[in-house]
Amino acid sequence: MDVPVRRLSPKYKNLLIYLSRYWTLYLLLLLPITFFIVFRYIPMTYIQIAFKDFRLDRNIWQMSVAKDGPFQYFQQAFKNRDFIYALRNTLMLNGLDLLFGFPAPIVMALLLNELAFKRYKRFTQTVSYMPHFLSWVIIASLSNQLFATTEGLVNIWLRGVGFDPINFLGIPVNWVFTYCFLGVWQNLGWGSIIYLAAMTSINPELYEAAEVDGASRIRKVWHITLPGIRPTMVTLLIMNLGRILGSDFERPFSLRNKLVYSVSNPISIFTYDYGITGMKFSLSSAVGLFQSVVCVVFLFASNAIAKKLGERGVW
Repeated sequence: MDVPVRRLSPKYKNLLIYLSRYWTLYLLLLLPITFFIVFRYIPMTYIQIAFKDFRLDRNIWQMSVAKDGPFQYFQQAFKNRDFIYALRNTLMLNGLDLLFGFPAPIVMALLLNELAFKRYKRFTQTVSYMPHFLSWVIIASLSNQLFATTEGLVNIWLRGVGFDPINFLGIPVNWVFTYCFLGVWQNLGWGSIIYLAAMTSINPELYEAAEVDGASRIRKVWHITLPGIRPTMVTLLIMNLGRILGSDFERPFSLRNKLVYSVSNPISIFTYDYGITGMKFSLSSAVGLFQSVVCVVFLFASNAIAKKLGERGVW
């Protein structure tokens, strides 16, 4: 065995030595790779449904291309009024989530970082990220009890202090802001963990030097903390922009009601109504493919813009 190894070039010899040492790590990596291949990449072959006439009695390779051309179902989607409304609602809800939900964890992390009492800081952080583990079914049930017009705890308190009750879940505008508020509340504490972890990498000597120079807390936050976590902020912003056309199903489905259908039906619910309920699998697949392509375009575009502005980006 020594003779063939000696005849190998140093590059391949080092590779064999490396593999002989760490082959167990690659063996462990085989399981997640197999998972992604079986459950992520092989199902991608069914993207063809968006371009074909779906039939339950045939497999994907036996289905014929749509009669009016491969883009027939894409054209049907853009001519469908429900899809246009769903596209509008998706952009509106995700845009408001980005507007209010992205800076909220940053502010929360900055406030927690400035707390002097560590026990209170740990207690506040624990309480703030607990809602992240609640399902939207539970959150929707709680919101119906809290924000009910007549018997809701919030409106009872409003009447007690002399204000008129507010229909939080029955008026479209109020429902949208309640939807965004609940989203911020659920993800506020969990998102702040990432920024708190990023703050630990900031050199403490910078704060000491700023304190010697007489900088206030606000100055230290503005000139040291925020620049220190800026790469993390940019990375998370790029990822959020990549999901600008994506939409959760459980959240709007749990919170919607008949009075706010005009604003509570994003693309995920449109796909459910037409694909699962209406059995229009080709149309729903075309909508899902369009949604994924747009998200990828936003992801690449935001990453390129970040690099042009001097940031590292995601890759």
